Amino acid sequence: MYICVCKGVTDHAIREAVLQGAERMRDLKASLSIAEQCGICACHAKKVLDQALGRETPSQSPGT
Repeated sequence: MYICVCKGVTDHAIREAVLQGAERMRDLKASLSIAEQCGICACHAKKVLDQALGRETPSQSPGT
């Protein structure tokens, strides 16, 4: 799924960046130029980053 439409960055690319050592949004900005234009993708990119690092579990429906 595309996370950053402006730069054409997918969730797969973010997970790959984590495998290559990315640990912070700053790392994603440096390697993928994510959230550098309109910035709308920043919260979604952070969520994928946290999931890839095991900091957050995938979204669940409310009440579960």
